[in-house]
Amino acid sequence: MTVAACGSMSMLTLGFAPNTAIAAEKSRFPKAAFVGKDPLSTKLRQRFVSDVESITLLGLLRPQNTGMAAGRLGEILVLGLRLNVPDVPKSVIERIAAQRKGGILFVCVRQTAQAPADESQTEDATEGEEGTVREECALAIRRALPVKPGHLPEFRVHVGEWTDPTDVHLGLHGTTMDELWDSLGAQVILHDEHGADLDMRLAVHDRIVRLEAEEVKLVRDHQRANTTSQRNEVYAQLHRVRTQIEKLRSVLRPTA
Repeated sequence: MTVAACGSMSMLTLGFAPNTAIAAEKSRFPKAAFVGKDPLSTKLRQRFVSDVESITLLGLLRPQNTGMAAGRLGEILVLGLRLNVPDVPKSVIERIAAQRKGGILFVCVRQTAQAPADESQTEDATEGEEGTVREECALAIRRALPVKPGHLPEFRVHVGEWTDPTDVHLGLHGTTMDELWDSLGAQVILHDEHGADLDMRLAVHDRIVRLEAEEVKLVRDHQRANTTSQRNEVYAQLHRVRTQIEKLRSVLRPTA
């Protein structure tokens, strides 16, 4: 059987077993299948038409082929999105994921220009000549946010970094499909296979991202400070921010 692929990505290249893969001839989905009953805005419709070249069902993770017990999730789809744009269209992922109750792991693939390795060679290159084109892959998931009982559910799309497809590998971790879903989320977002306490750890991760942005600003402020007093004040703030970042990072480190 020829397995389904999105660019060079397939269930096999991701590290999953052959019995999780879908046959290539059964894998292509028309974009209309994910539109749903609710009307699309003009902007979202345009994203489906222009941003997404194709949608491919790469595989299914189920209790039967993972050896894990069923939980709230009966199965997890693995969908390949071949993109025509440099950034992952989160609104498209939100729309697709909202069509079903189970989890979906999105494998996004794009083509990007790669500059020549030796930039000194570009001096003699023809004006306007582009570098070679290479493929990149980013993983994405849509997860429910913690909400108080009785409140409407809220969701957030998380997108990993673009990377070389040969470096994208996932593992099956957990004893139930729910634990597997949390582990996949941790692998996509935190580069960590441990899915325990994931919502708390994602909140910590978001806090770190905000503090790192503040750190960058404070470094610039310190460089621009005109007096010793100003530099000392900014440095004290910078030290506090870096201390907070290190403490929060320790929360994310897996325990033995």
